[in-house]
Amino acid sequence: MSEQEDSRSREEPGHQFTISQRVQNTPPSGIRRFFELAEEAEDVISLGVGEPDFSAPWAARDAAIHSLEQGRTSYTANRGKRELREEISQHVDDSYDLQYDPDDEILVTTGVSEAVDVALRAIVDPGDVVAVPDPTYVSYEPGVRFAGGESWPIPTAQDDFRLTPEAMREAGAEDADVLLYCYPNNPTGAIMPEEELREVAEFCRENDLVVLADEIYADLTYGQEHVSIATLPGMRERSIVLNGFSKAHAMTGLRLGYAMGPPDVIAALNRIHQYTMLSAPTTAQHAAIEALRSCDDEVEDMVAEYDRRRRFVLSRFEELGMDCFEAKGAFYVFPEVPGGDAEAFAEDLLTEAGVAAVPGDVFGEGGAGHLRVSYATGLDDLKEATNRIEAFLDS
Repeated sequence: MSEQEDSRSREEPGHQFTISQRVQNTPPSGIRRFFELAEEAEDVISLGVGEPDFSAPWAARDAAIHSLEQGRTSYTANRGKRELREEISQHVDDSYDLQYDPDDEILVTTGVSEAVDVALRAIVDPGDVVAVPDPTYVSYEPGVRFAGGESWPIPTAQDDFRLTPEAMREAGAEDADVLLYCYPNNPTGAIMPEEELREVAEFCRENDLVVLADEIYADLTYGQEHVSIATLPGMRERSIVLNGFSKAHAMTGLRLGYAMGPPDVIAALNRIHQYTMLSAPTTAQHAAIEALRSCDDEVEDMVAEYDRRRRFVLSRFEELGMDCFEAKGAFYVFPEVPGGDAEAFAEDLLTEAGVAAVPGDVFGEGGAGHLRVSYATGLDDLKEATNRIEAFLDS
């Protein structure tokens, strides 16, 4: 190619793709936008990341390393290694009184994010309605949209961010097809006590809703045991339960989750999974097997440390005069901001005090006026960050 031809080819416009309306109508993640602002600033303490500051337990890391040394880098079964599905089955039975057959009721996925995606695409048809608590995790509404469904928010702020049949009824959830939720909750740290969860289950049975329960924070509760909705009468057959290794086992980067449900539903999820992912990462599956076999003590230590930080952060926000209900799960608190404009407060807090936290608005209208504060960071940083917030409020 001559220099003139090469220059002309570089100047010619390429093919103009038409981006789908579903994607065009989906804004970028509000969390990501705020992280980018934080990355551009100096001397910032980040309380915005929903990621453990711990590393995965050594035994799990060793298992991953050993699997690579042994050259175990091939695909696994689409559903995941049977050895891992057996460990998951035993773990959820021991921990949450959930009984699932490793042969046909468990699917290992590439993180819980993939599990949410394939589950929505498997059970939602165009025009179906998915009821979702508001505020909630940022990926749910786009996931519903990508599946062709319509997301209906259920306001929860008036009930300390817990679901109630009354709020579901007022939001018109009787007409919904699916209820999708995450408890312990991201972004608020709220949990669902058993009696209140029973009322939600009764509402779902009476109105024929199926449930997609994201329980990724199930191991991270403080002072109260997690109850899975699938253990309640009549709910196992109408629920898909999702969990994974990112939070309690600090394995976010290994991207490993799982879905549990009746055989026909898991087969449907697997049909999408086998065309899109083939199988979850093999190295991560070896790490997860060992995590479930021998890392309970490390998980308990991490949970105890999160609880210590949770109590510290809650006490500091009380001292600072920022109203905050008592979060009892996950690793977030959700204080109200003075003046009510969370986005402006968060940006000023970042630029003037060097503390990054996520405005609650990005999690839905119900998060307006709040700030998501993650305590998945060291206590020394939490002390310095809350001191900076105190100085910022006094300025």
